[in-house]
Amino acid sequence: MNLSMYSAATGMEAQQLNLNTIANNLANVNTPGFKRSTIEFQDLLYQKPRSAGSENGGGDLVPTGIEVGNGSRVASTTKVFTQGQLTNTGEKLDLAIQGDGFFEVQRPDGTVAYTRDGAFKLNAGGQVVTTDGRPVLSGFQNVPAGTTAISISENGEVTYQTPNGNQTFRLTLARFANPAGLQSLGGNLLAESGASGTAETGQPGEQGFGSVMQGYRESSNVNIVEEMVNLIIAQRAYEVNSKSIQASDEMLQNINQLKR
Repeated sequence: MNLSMYSAATGMEAQQLNLNTIANNLANVNTPGFKRSTIEFQDLLYQKPRSAGSENGGGDLVPTGIEVGNGSRVASTTKVFTQGQLTNTGEKLDLAIQGDGFFEVQRPDGTVAYTRDGAFKLNAGGQVVTTDGRPVLSGFQNVPAGTTAISISENGEVTYQTPNGNQTFRLTLARFANPAGLQSLGGNLLAESGASGTAETGQPGEQGFGSVMQGYRESSNVNIVEEMVNLIIAQRAYEVNSKSIQASDEMLQNINQLKR
């Protein structure tokens, strides 16, 4: 059986997934708090007509064997949680986390999701929400009517200035032992999984948690130049695998044309 075609086909499929991952990174280059994904490959099982260390029939052991690979596959796609660039917006409810941590967001089913996107807004009831209207938890309290100013310090201390006096409380952040194990939900939200571990909460600026920057947004950590280079490499790898299929096809044609 001609394995080259099947091996090349698995390589083309793996590179197609690689292209999809790179395209998604580039599509989200302007998404606040977005974390780029990288793809990891593994080789498939090998056929071993002769194993290294087997006897050659005369009592001697062969130093090397014969192994024929069956191609490659995608082992995983992993999010890279490096810090994105902080952009000054001047908006009082734009918050960026500098360092480790996530904001907690309540989903429609009552469960908690996590995000690095701190582009928050106020709804009609004075509740702090995401751009999709999801309530932001993380210790936020409703903004009283008539509030004249909102001040948020780097350690998460929030002060609402109202006609009846100041209202002060402190925010909390969440973090995970393995943030790469979080599940992507879309809408800049992530969900806890068995691989990520359970959420650990704490206050900004303490015990390794990041600080909160008011008036800033964290940009995507996608590097356009790096992604374009990866795109070219993936495209060339796809082309080379297709050339392998073409070469195998030509060899089969030559075999079919052989005459006695």
